[in-house]
Amino acid sequence: MNTFEAQQQGRPTGPLVRGYEVIIGFETHAQLSTASKIFSRASTAFGAEPNTQACAVDLALPGTLPVMNKGAVERAIKLGLALGSHIAPRSVFARKNYFYPDLPKGYQISQFEIPVVQGGSVSFFLGEEQKTVRLVRAHLEEDAGKSLHEDFIGQSGIDLNRAGTPLLEIVTEPDMRSTAEAVAYAKELHKIVTWIGICDGNMQEGSFRCDANVSVRKPGDKLGTRREIKNLNSFKFMQQAIDYEIRWQIEEIEDGREIEQATVLFDPDTGETRAMRAKEDSADYRYFPDPDLPPLVIAADWIERVKATMPELPRAMAERYVRDHGLSEYDAAQLTQSAALAGYFDEAVNAGATPKLASNWITGEMARRLNAAEIGIEAAPVKAQQLAQLVKRIADGTLPNNAARQVFEALWTGEGSDVDAIIEAKDLKPMNDTGALDKILDEVIAKNAKNVEEYRGGKEKALNALVGQVMKASGGKANPAQVTELLKAKLG
Repeated sequence: MNTFEAQQQGRPTGPLVRGYEVIIGFETHAQLSTASKIFSRASTAFGAEPNTQACAVDLALPGTLPVMNKGAVERAIKLGLALGSHIAPRSVFARKNYFYPDLPKGYQISQFEIPVVQGGSVSFFLGEEQKTVRLVRAHLEEDAGKSLHEDFIGQSGIDLNRAGTPLLEIVTEPDMRSTAEAVAYAKELHKIVTWIGICDGNMQEGSFRCDANVSVRKPGDKLGTRREIKNLNSFKFMQQAIDYEIRWQIEEIEDGREIEQATVLFDPDTGETRAMRAKEDSADYRYFPDPDLPPLVIAADWIERVKATMPELPRAMAERYVRDHGLSEYDAAQLTQSAALAGYFDEAVNAGATPKLASNWITGEMARRLNAAEIGIEAAPVKAQQLAQLVKRIADGTLPNNAARQVFEALWTGEGSDVDAIIEAKDLKPMNDTGALDKILDEVIAKNAKNVEEYRGGKEKALNALVGQVMKASGGKANPAQVTELLKAKLG
């Protein structure tokens, strides 16, 4: 057993699928947010006409030499700082040799033996359980071009605009034990690279692409043969592809067939993976140091300068929310799903909202409406200042929950923009007339003899039914806590 297998034998076992343990590792290509390519000045802008953004350097034409893009290196440093990785003071570029129609040079400039970012980890919540996935490395490399098949009958077209686009390939240990864990990891990594501004995260445009290495084994057995699912560009397809691949491998093994190492593609139309080619190992690429590029040297003071430009990281922000605002770790993790969401929460709290109440509304009613409308917090009709005003009125007893929802609805639909004005217009102020409330209580008790009898017989739920009737009769204006206490007093 090699060291890698020994490490995996000691990893926690996840949920078994038909008696098999699932082993998943990821390789993610994050396109760096530089304006120009990694070794040339050609533009990285998306959507240009085919083959209008590939210069002589990208194609390695005779007499051209690659020159390192400093901005790409700085973005690699940022990722290393964000993930607690070691940033190599000296790393080396290599040529990865293989033939493919959209790789006119016949090799890809990448890093092999000494990558720029080494180790580190990504932590995230799966439900309320915290998980951590270890990273092997993140290395700088250039992208290849793109083969186009749809518009050419019996032929393929080649668009070389992507050739030379700067990428960070982020490689994990095979630490994930379920599809849900793999998707949660990918979402967390996506959040981090967009949070620190090194990648726009646009999966539809190919800026964030994941390859999943999937294998299965009986618990305690050696690692199974992995198959790599290439270019997963949505979290939905990622889940479908990995689920299918797990089922397929188990069925193959159960039918007595061996799994062969391969690269596969996921077809969203059929929901199936299909083999593309036999999977290569590193020896097949005949790596050797690129003679046109010197070693990449990163001085300690350069790292410190980059560190000074880093925003507060989501995990540090979540810890601050727990420490300063008394939120649960789960709620803090939900609020730091994006910089915009965290900024919205901070703005509401700074405007006087009670942190816990603001958190409940943002992760509850607000999240539900954002998901239904398929928009982000940036486009929310209810601004942070308005939510803060609403929360303050709940906290000071002006608004019961039912009335607060009516106010939120008015804010969301644009019926009103000022919380106090909406409360006044809809006559939502709480019932302060104790005589009127007392009359309602007596009427509810008289009309609900069965509930009264059940409560006096020891059934606490019957009291809730009575409270509900009072709230209905009061038009939602009564204070539920006050109603509960008054009912208990009247019912003895």
